[in-house]
Amino acid sequence: MKLVTAAEMRDLEQAAVAAGVSEAQLMEEAGLAVAQEAWMLLGTLEGRRIIVLAGPGNNGGDGLVAARHLVDWGADVLTYIPRKRRDETLLAPLVEREATIVAGEDDPDGALLDSMLAGAELVIDALLGIGQKRPIEPTEAIGVALLRLAEACKGFRPPKVLAVDLPTGTDADTGATDPLTVPAELTVTFGLPKVGMYQAPASGIIGRVQVIDIGIPKEAQAAVKLELMTARWARETLPARPDDANKGTFGKVLVIGGSRRYVGAPRLAAEGAYRAGAGLVTIACPEPLVGMISGALPEAIYLPLDATSAGTVAAGAAAALIAELEGYRSAVFGPGLTNTEPTQTLVHALLDALGATGGAVIDADALNALAAKESRPAIPANAVLTPHPGEMARLLGVTVADVQAKRLETARAAAAKFGCTVVLKGAHTVVAAADGRTALSPYANPLLATAGSGDVLGGMIGGYIAQGLAPFEAACLGVYMHAATGESLREEYGDAGLLAHELASRLPRTVKEIRAG
Repeated sequence: MKLVTAAEMRDLEQAAVAAGVSEAQLMEEAGLAVAQEAWMLLGTLEGRRIIVLAGPGNNGGDGLVAARHLVDWGADVLTYIPRKRRDETLLAPLVEREATIVAGEDDPDGALLDSMLAGAELVIDALLGIGQKRPIEPTEAIGVALLRLAEACKGFRPPKVLAVDLPTGTDADTGATDPLTVPAELTVTFGLPKVGMYQAPASGIIGRVQVIDIGIPKEAQAAVKLELMTARWARETLPARPDDANKGTFGKVLVIGGSRRYVGAPRLAAEGAYRAGAGLVTIACPEPLVGMISGALPEAIYLPLDATSAGTVAAGAAAALIAELEGYRSAVFGPGLTNTEPTQTLVHALLDALGATGGAVIDADALNALAAKESRPAIPANAVLTPHPGEMARLLGVTVADVQAKRLETARAAAAKFGCTVVLKGAHTVVAAADGRTALSPYANPLLATAGSGDVLGGMIGGYIAQGLAPFEAACLGVYMHAATGESLREEYGDAGLLAHELASRLPRTVKEIRAG
């Protein structure tokens, strides 16, 4: 499913107008859809009190069209207009039907709105939609309306809130929300969902999302490069599992990592690759670690590497690893390496050899090794970088706040700079390709904020590359299946207490459920 910015949505609407769909028709389709969704939300309409908060622009126009239909269908509709509309054409049908209309100029302190909200079962928020960019002042008319609505939602029997396109005060591009924004139970959005709906904090207040087709030409939508990962897409992308397969069918993964301090990291990555379906996984780690790990994952093959006195991989191990790479479809390196001078030398030497694989995942301390030196070898196009915000900040020489303020733009810029696929981890993980393709995870889950979760993800991506997926598709599928598994565990665990190996163990069940639809 494609996602758009506010500017892209306006361009798509203009494309629809150019194709022969009038602006009035777009508004009529939108308003009718809102009314229908309101009906389904309440179940019956006869005598049910519905408040429509209609702003001065097109979003308010959608609300007025919805109000007209709801009046015709028997609802008790009260329309509140905080700011005077420039065009009152859409008000005329409500006047003709003798529907109740209250203007904000007649209710400066919101007392009338308070009385309207008393006993209301549904409020339709059609105040500002996607056009809001500046802060909402609590003393201005729209601010007063939101404050009154917020108070009503704290009551004994609060009304349901249906947002038109977006809850008022939500930034359609960044997901930022105004302090006065009131959460919605249902958001009815038009044409295509907006980027900000799937970024925190907006993702936590939009409720259920219903996307309404209002006649945007399909060819115009094709130019949009941002996709929302979905279960349907994952089902279509999961590698085939033919009955006559053998382990060679599903590829070999080489995991390079581990140190005396981080013994478990390569094991978690290897388990992620196995659980994702890879046929064979080899763990290349400092020789003293082999005995510590092998009992926990006897299914793996082990390649002992020369170690430093500190228990990290020695720089001289690069030659053995480069010779080994040719036999593998994918490599995952970085989990638990630690960022030392020998590690940096090793990582830089390995980068030149990655073209021999179908793709490679560069994770954790391998990323820190890249960031540690100003001069670095070219990163191959088949690589997948998987930084969390701190690692991304070090790679780009910016602050974590800079990264988090513009996650989508940062991931795209990094992918273009390094010429490969970049996975910016975190709430609503972003996957960006060097050619501009970008995908956004629909999930934000604190349960996944646990040590080792990223190691499992890196292994999963490596496992999907080994099974024949291109790096960008493998990264997207890894991110989606990792997050979807976290969602299923959240139902069981709540928001805390997950161990990373439990995530890997649960993955096959999630795959089975998604394949079954």
